[in-house]
Amino acid sequence: MGSPVPSPKSTRGRPALTNEQILEQVQALLDTPADDLQHILIKEMLMTVIRLKDAPLDTLDLKILNRTLRELRYAFKVFGQYRDRSKVSIFGSARTQPGEPDYRLATQFGKQIVEAGYMVITGAADGIMGAAQEGAGREQSFGVNIMLPFEQGANATIADDPKLVNFKYFFTRKLMFLKESQAVALFPGGFGTHDEGFEALTLVQTGKAPPQPIVFLHAPGSDYWHEWNRFVIGQLLTRKLINEEDTGLYTIVDSAEAAVDEIATFYRVYHSLRFVDRLLVMRLKRRLSDGQLATLNTEFADLLDAGTFEQRAAFPNEADEPELADLPRLTCRYHRRSAGRLRQLIDRINGFDKSKD
Repeated sequence: MGSPVPSPKSTRGRPALTNEQILEQVQALLDTPADDLQHILIKEMLMTVIRLKDAPLDTLDLKILNRTLRELRYAFKVFGQYRDRSKVSIFGSARTQPGEPDYRLATQFGKQIVEAGYMVITGAADGIMGAAQEGAGREQSFGVNIMLPFEQGANATIADDPKLVNFKYFFTRKLMFLKESQAVALFPGGFGTHDEGFEALTLVQTGKAPPQPIVFLHAPGSDYWHEWNRFVIGQLLTRKLINEEDTGLYTIVDSAEAAVDEIATFYRVYHSLRFVDRLLVMRLKRRLSDGQLATLNTEFADLLDAGTFEQRAAFPNEADEPELADLPRLTCRYHRRSAGRLRQLIDRINGFDKSKD
């Protein structure tokens, strides 16, 4: 008698699905209603995968595509359980030692931002990341770890937690940092910290990410971010490589209290935004008075391609966010050319006195 035929193996060592099992799942997908948007998108992805067999790709290309999809699918699953919770992404050096002023500041910030109602996301390593999660606590922490040949094991607070996600690629990791957070806090760090800081600023400046607070923290007496800011002003702004209002996309502070206040103030009245066709739709926590609306139309008319700022209820197109249906909307035909001015508009709205026009 011959040897039994081994079960087919996947690339990860687990039994692979048989052709029959795959066909059953594909048929179940095809049987979903034609107007189910999520399943329409999954079918489109399936067709993209099928077309790979005719593309001139080598094995490395396929490995990158495969790993990217797997990493994102798992990360979306982990974060999807906490979509209703606001989060702050925290960046900083893995080499900062306990007892250093920036380490203590990161611990204080982690504790205070959780007390303000936020969860924290860090790169899961030691240093600033470990300090912030030490302050926030395990239950309120996410870790998005990057697999490196050195210095990047998970810190004691988040190690083995279900909210720890490991990434092979920096670009998938950075996507999760910025997609899942409502604010960014940066502490002194090396190349990686500056990469993440400039990535956040670039995405907000170009409109590829929604407006959000970007706060740079260093310990009292430090000049770390002030030196960085001198470079930004002296080289980027002076040479007209950025606009003056772009410097309003970030704030430099030297206390946890000031950082938490900056984040909380940003969401005092403003909630979120999206685009419906060509309209910018800004969701607010309270309706503006007629006088406040008139003020915006006077002071921020330069943001408009046409028309005026108007208030209204939710659009039918926003039905996919039922939890936000009751929030009042501020709408306009935004020209989409100045994230710095858009930030100034949000600051103006947040600064309105609730009791006055």
